[in-house]
Amino acid sequence: MTFSPVLTFNDGNTIPQLGYGVWQVEDDVAEKVVVQAFEAGFRHIDTARIYGNEAGVGRAITRSGLLPEDIFITTKLWNADQGYESTLKAFEESMERLGLETLDLYLIHWMQPKQDKYVDTWKALIELQKQGRVKTIGVSNFTKEGLQRLIDETGVVPAINQIELHPFFNQAGLREFHASKGILTEAWSPLGQGGELLESAVIGQIAAKHNATPAQVVIAWHLAIGNVVIPKSVTEARIRENHAALDVSLDETVVQAINGLDNSAEGAGRIGADPAVSDFA
Repeated sequence: MTFSPVLTFNDGNTIPQLGYGVWQVEDDVAEKVVVQAFEAGFRHIDTARIYGNEAGVGRAITRSGLLPEDIFITTKLWNADQGYESTLKAFEESMERLGLETLDLYLIHWMQPKQDKYVDTWKALIELQKQGRVKTIGVSNFTKEGLQRLIDETGVVPAINQIELHPFFNQAGLREFHASKGILTEAWSPLGQGGELLESAVIGQIAAKHNATPAQVVIAWHLAIGNVVIPKSVTEARIRENHAALDVSLDETVVQAINGLDNSAEGAGRIGADPAVSDFA
């Protein structure tokens, strides 16, 4: 069985580059599909409090029989729980649902600029890391400005920023900023929610030449440009297919061809909310 390569955080810890995401997966379904993901070879699972499936992920961990040191679990603090004390409380509740003593990676889910609690929230994550409850801390859906403010006001650089990122919206500028600060980039909606991206003629031609599926090509592109990537599926065959993207190797010419699909210069490409202006409970 092929296992994911690992990337090293700025704190010295490591993360499997290919993971399995459970956004929009019901709790009882999450238990089943996470077990299937483990059986396919995934060792990195990405959940969040707002997904409502931390308990299901926890049950899957127990059912898998895998040792805690052999898996990597990420969860995220939801927007309504931001603030120093409320973050500490929400973390304990997430850990109880997951059934874990120590968490591999804890993220602030959204920046919430109007709420303006993310610096105090970040200080709570720093404290959790100091206590040894969390190995690595990072953020999700943060802009350059938000990241820089965390660094300037606390002196602690986030280890990772999980953002919307796919070939139609490849976030080249933000990825460059991350690299300059030693921050890893993680992609959510890495397949652009399927549809148009996976039907792209460019992706289709590359897939045919590599004896791969369009989804495998897109995942292989993420791996080639250095992203942590967390594709999601609730179909066992597709879970295994996504994991097999590890066996697809793309040369630089192919990577550049996929880079050319980016639509962000035209103001298009984004699927989800814009972190710079989005505040929601």
